[in-house]
Amino acid sequence: MKLGSLKHGRDGRLVVVSHDIAWCADASHIAPTLQAALDDWDAIAPKLRALATDLAHDTIPKERFHEHDAASPLPRAYQWADGSAYVNHVELVRKARGAEMPDSFWEDPLMYQGGSDSFIGPRDDIPLPDTEWGCDLEAEIVVVTGDVAQGASGEDALDAIKLVGLVNDVSLRNLIPGELGKGFGFVQSKPASAFSPVFVTPDELPNWNDGKLSGPLMVDLNGQPFGRADAGTDMTFDFGTLVAHLARTRNLVAGSIIGSGTVSNRDEDGGPGKPISEGGLGYSCLAEVRMVEKILGGEMKTPFLKPGDTVKIWMEDEHGHATFGTIEQEVVGE
Repeated sequence: MKLGSLKHGRDGRLVVVSHDIAWCADASHIAPTLQAALDDWDAIAPKLRALATDLAHDTIPKERFHEHDAASPLPRAYQWADGSAYVNHVELVRKARGAEMPDSFWEDPLMYQGGSDSFIGPRDDIPLPDTEWGCDLEAEIVVVTGDVAQGASGEDALDAIKLVGLVNDVSLRNLIPGELGKGFGFVQSKPASAFSPVFVTPDELPNWNDGKLSGPLMVDLNGQPFGRADAGTDMTFDFGTLVAHLARTRNLVAGSIIGSGTVSNRDEDGGPGKPISEGGLGYSCLAEVRMVEKILGGEMKTPFLKPGDTVKIWMEDEHGHATFGTIEQEVVGE
């Protein structure tokens, strides 16, 4: 089942979306918002599934699903926490600045708590008042949970995952060092993120196995292929592990969103990934290609995003349809 939110008020209007993302049916008579559905998932989900079946059989009123009219499926959430499951990405960033990576990073996930009070839509512009902030895209996989008890095991945490989707976790790279230097984490360097037009239940994803989503995460930059990394490869921590990590000392409420961190693959020879133009799988963020440039050539050449740049992020199913719809954004100045 695929669920989305059309722009309406603060929290959107819940719709069930067809498998090919072309059509949708109003679901507000079942639950007004996706958060309301998650709050009572066991009772609401069967009704939404029945509606999805009726939509597939063309037996109910439907309307075109226009992604420009879609908000992020959860326009705001009780919690947004982002991990760093692809330790290859972390290793590259540290190597480029000459820092050793602690062995614990391979055993204990990194994670930060982001701002969840307001997300932008999948086709909304990325506002950038100052190019000196170093604006970057970050293409990631996300999951949405039901309630998770404190101390949940990885297996129990995996069972609590209700939905899967994508995110462009926008980062302001040049603000990060100053914030981390204070020893208190990200705030200004992490503006509003944009999620995919729809979130999908794991049972509808044949490439979802053991808490990992396999297949190329497609990223285009200014209309050119930039990243085709496989989300199921080089993922050190599965989503069950990430959710359990977050729940170690607290209960998680329904509607918690947990991200994978930037999807990153090593090259076939074990070295850092190569650009698509050189036969590699490319990258899911600009910081990584800049790190590779510094490691291999001593100098970062690729610029960060500027007004007028466009970013496109999606994954495809076996029929070539965008599984979660498409995040497609333009960077705009003041």
